[in-house]
Amino acid sequence: MVPARLGPATHCGVVALSVRHLERSLRYYTDRIGLRVQQQSAGEALLGAGTQALLRLVEQPGALSVQRNHTGLYHFALLTPNRAALGCLLAHLLETQTPIDGASDHGVSEALYLTDPDGHGIELYRDRQRAEWPLVAGKLTMTIDPLDVHDLRAAALPQRTWNGLEPETTVGHVHLHVADLAAAEHFYVELLGLDLMQRFGRQAVFVSAGGYHHHLGLNTWAGQGAPPAPAAAARLLCWELVIPAPADLQAALERLAAAGCSVTAVANSWQVSDPSANVVQLRVA
Repeated sequence: MVPARLGPATHCGVVALSVRHLERSLRYYTDRIGLRVQQQSAGEALLGAGTQALLRLVEQPGALSVQRNHTGLYHFALLTPNRAALGCLLAHLLETQTPIDGASDHGVSEALYLTDPDGHGIELYRDRQRAEWPLVAGKLTMTIDPLDVHDLRAAALPQRTWNGLEPETTVGHVHLHVADLAAAEHFYVELLGLDLMQRFGRQAVFVSAGGYHHHLGLNTWAGQGAPPAPAAAARLLCWELVIPAPADLQAALERLAAAGCSVTAVANSWQVSDPSANVVQLRVA
């Protein structure tokens, strides 16, 4: 039997990370990336581009840098509303001499890749129109092609003063390291209710709701059977999947419970760990 699918309005919410020095991280995410602090208390801050919260940083004094060869965050991705906004962001990164790890044209999108002071991966991207997405035999086929950074830089709005990320910026997707790809795919597709959009060889899959190219990437590039990130290191604490339809959320919770997954109520959301110990919080918008 084909399980019920999550509705097309499903999207990513807040990504929560632990960091060694909160003030250092705030300087990076505000000065370099262009997020704004929405709330701050002792050891914790919530950031966004407009009114919507996107990133939660939790200080963990003495935390080691992100440890490779473990499950957890590969990157979280901030989606700019258009190409001009991404071009402005690229110009700002260049002007501030912010290191950029890479840049790719994925067919569905154009993307820049960075690493924050603790080693957390960040993608900054803009989507192409769905009619432009590459298809092979009717199936989505994302690519990894060189990005024309000069053309992207030229797309920046002329005479625009840098005021940070556009308020419409969202968390477009999250990409995770997992220990076992088949187990992760079963969890997110069969139990949670996302749709499989593309396989990338035998080491990565991309899943989404509503036909989006991906709300979630899953890969075993940290190693098959990789252990969870150590508690002593900066790491992904959790990420949110926002499911606007209460009936969709209830059906997903029932599938998870029937499969023996431990689901816990946390504030206004439900928290569950995937088979690789990556924590996802499910909530209604």
